[in-house]
Amino acid sequence: MRVRSAAGNRALELLGEAAGAVIADPDCARLYFLIPPGTAAGWNLRYADVLGDGPQAVFVGVPPVSRGEGPGVHWCVPPQRDQYLTDPVFLYEALRAATLAELGVQPGDER
Repeated sequence: MRVRSAAGNRALELLGEAAGAVIADPDCARLYFLIPPGTAAGWNLRYADVLGDGPQAVFVGVPPVSRGEGPGVHWCVPPQRDQYLTDPVFLYEALRAATLAELGVQPGDER
């Protein structure tokens, strides 16, 4: 899942310890959350793109585990042996709330 940095950083704050591995690409102002394949099909969130395989595939540079800061692509949240994927249900809710905050609408205000 590719997310604009502003919304992605808000989502990271909301996720806290529930966040799996996250790659930061400061040159493109994007964060990449690792989630199980196919679990975000049908998501429609502003500031977020579902990435996958097939003719529209996007390749993501994966830094070495030891690269925890920039410049360039690095791990915002490094992979851990026991947790390298983010739970897609938690991520969706965090991204939804982060997107609403970025748009200036508070969760619960949308109708």
